[in-house]
Amino acid sequence: MEKKQKKSGNKFIILDLFFYAAIPYVLWKFGRDPFGDYIAMLISTIPGFIYTVYRFLREKQFNITGLFVIASLLLGTLVDLLSGSAERMLWNGVYLGMFYVIVHFIALTVKRPFALYFAVDFAYLQGHDRKESTKLFYEKGIFIWFQLIQLLFIVRGLFMAGLKVYLLKKYGVDGFDQMLIYRQIASWIFGALITGMFFYTNVLIQKFVNLQLKRERESSIHRGIQELTDK
Repeated sequence: MEKKQKKSGNKFIILDLFFYAAIPYVLWKFGRDPFGDYIAMLISTIPGFIYTVYRFLREKQFNITGLFVIASLLLGTLVDLLSGSAERMLWNGVYLGMFYVIVHFIALTVKRPFALYFAVDFAYLQGHDRKESTKLFYEKGIFIWFQLIQLLFIVRGLFMAGLKVYLLKKYGVDGFDQMLIYRQIASWIFGALITGMFFYTNVLIQKFVNLQLKRERESSIHRGIQELTDK
């Protein structure tokens, strides 16, 4: 099973590189002369859009996770289409990224981290009840880790926006190809950190559940002995 998951993970890394960086890079490079910067940039987003929808359907991401993915995809596409120029499209991408940072920060502040609800959706796909999972994930010692993952979402958003601003100011629209590569590398790094934190949180959850089961068994045994004693 572990080998199969590793193979699947490597497959998606290659597909991510292909659809989010390689194909957009080629479309950008060869589309600028015949179509202009803005149209070429719009065209370069199509493979990533199609691939994201494919991943969404394949991994059956529904509810909070699915709504977040689809809403982000539609909003990003709408902003791109309304930008009107290549440079404006890139700057609007920065502003949109900061908007997501604010949304994540609000979720962190009101103690409703998206990370927790993403985990609830995943647990539901594994056959666990949503209410039970939500209650469990809010337990002391577990909830703090979902808050930390939420904080990492914010750090990722700030870093990606900062990287884009730096490349925009240094290279302008001509640096779009470098943005594709650098942002994909940064995306992988943050993706690995976030995934690692989710795995660690899952370990804590398993320990917590096992401890609860142990306590319940001990309590049941104690009650059984007490009943025999009373008789």
